[in-house]
Amino acid sequence: MSKKSFEDYHLSDEIKRALVLLKYKAPTEVQSEVIPKAMEYQDLVVKSQTGSGKTASFGIPICEMVNWEEKKPQALILTPTRELAVQVREDITNIGRFKRIKAMAVYGKEPFAKQKEELKQKTHVVVGTPGRVMDHIERGTLVLDDIKYLIIDEADEMLNMGFIEEVEGIIKELPSNRVTMVFSATLPKDVENLCHKYMKNPINIEILATGITTNTIEHRVIEVKEKDKISLLKDVTVVENPDSCIIFCRTKENVDKVFSDLEESNYSCERLHGGLEQEDRFAVMDGFKMGNFRYLVATDVAARGIDIDSVTLVINYDIPMEKESYVHRTGRTGRAGNKGKAITFVTPFEEKFLKAIETYIAFDIPLMEAPTHQEVVAGLNEFEEKSSGRRVVRNNKTARINQDIIKLHFNGGKKKKIRAVDFVGTIAKIPGVTADDIGIITIHDQMSYVDILNGKGSLVLQAMENATIKGKRLKVSKAIK
Repeated sequence: MSKKSFEDYHLSDEIKRALVLLKYKAPTEVQSEVIPKAMEYQDLVVKSQTGSGKTASFGIPICEMVNWEEKKPQALILTPTRELAVQVREDITNIGRFKRIKAMAVYGKEPFAKQKEELKQKTHVVVGTPGRVMDHIERGTLVLDDIKYLIIDEADEMLNMGFIEEVEGIIKELPSNRVTMVFSATLPKDVENLCHKYMKNPINIEILATGITTNTIEHRVIEVKEKDKISLLKDVTVVENPDSCIIFCRTKENVDKVFSDLEESNYSCERLHGGLEQEDRFAVMDGFKMGNFRYLVATDVAARGIDIDSVTLVINYDIPMEKESYVHRTGRTGRAGNKGKAITFVTPFEEKFLKAIETYIAFDIPLMEAPTHQEVVAGLNEFEEKSSGRRVVRNNKTARINQDIIKLHFNGGKKKKIRAVDFVGTIAKIPGVTADDIGIITIHDQMSYVDILNGKGSLVLQAMENATIKGKRLKVSKAIK
């Protein structure tokens, strides 16, 4: 029987406050199964699809159980991709925002030195890809002595990508008195073996796939010849006129082609695939979250890294060849209780892929007719009107949780012998401000960042312009990022 409220889990006020802002109203099935057992320090093997709320199912207990005072990392979360590492880090930061939980992501293609520097700070949770995590362990920059929680996320994907040996290598380095939780959409033999080898009497939790793909998402299929796909895509987008839409293609060549066609037709769009520089990929993801453009054309690289409440339409321009990908892709819409729609284009030669998907999700996807010329003409005015306006992001979780938070930049840090307690001591003395209004503090050699919560940022900024910290007057400004 699933619990109806997060109140039942005896969570701290700080976590409950974040959940309200994040609009986590009632626990999903996976959350109601996982959270109480995780809080009892049980090892868990959880079989659950993406989009079922699994990140929060381990994120909430971890944020609740880590000790804020502790300087070294207490939780390690392994993910198969950089995008997912960044997404999970963001989710953990949001859930733990008012408890001042510091989470960081480590992954390849980003300067090692930058991550090494950040790991010297107080860090509660480290999220990372296996290769880069192993690098940090081997070079002594990630200290594992205090790791009490290990989460292996999307374990089947780790196996597909050939990371399972690295994962095993990392496990061998960890303290044995820890809680281990493994999350996977499917449970291949190798993943099962890994669980039995390194876990203590794990409890198996299986959330059935049915319902995950149907509750809030309307699924449809349109039959089309390959050569007619691009004109069909344009007709469908005019008639559906989505607030926000992801168009999935099988290859980066297709992404580039579709993107060019749409851009030429003045669509507000961007593209995302593995051939782009990592920095550009993150910039595109952030731009999409902020509502800078309405259409994102992407390969499956985006199916596992985008968590935005307001994607109203997913179009499978190319039907996925792997049935699991269908669930990952369509799971980008219909999130956080919102309604969503998924439309899949199927050519005459792709029937077998469709059949495999329908067997996997346990229902037949209804066929819909391509829009008629009259429908397209009728929808054109409204479509053009919406295209000329900026997309409104109603539900960007991070923006909601940060709306009352200002990050301040101070031009002094470790070199001036300044510590976090010095900031807390000075700021908490400002009339109308308490220690509860101070969020995460990050101190570098030459500068420091302090998050001010509860809308008190301007007040603190003003007061600190004339105050001293440890007898030193520091220049203070609103941080750019």
